[in-house]
Amino acid sequence: MSIFTGIVLYLMLYWVCVFAILPWGNHPPENIETGHSTGAPANPRLKQKFIITAFVAAAVWLIVFVLIKIDVIDFYEIGRQMSEEDLAR
Repeated sequence: MSIFTGIVLYLMLYWVCVFAILPWGNHPPENIETGHSTGAPANPRLKQKFIITAFVAAAVWLIVFVLIKIDVIDFYEIGRQMSEEDLAR
């Protein structure tokens, strides 16, 4: 895996993880003020969630990186199989 591929893979994993982690611990405010959305969280803690997301994405990236390096995941083989299926149609 090249450096560019590793960075792109990390960014993709980061955005998947950020949308999985954003709802953690959210609860509506006790007193809803006029003009505020009823679904908006009282304290979203975005900075903490983005830091957690960075570590979770790094851990998932590391697992995927190891699987690619020990040839459990072979993108070239997946590509060959997909092109053979296209040719068979």
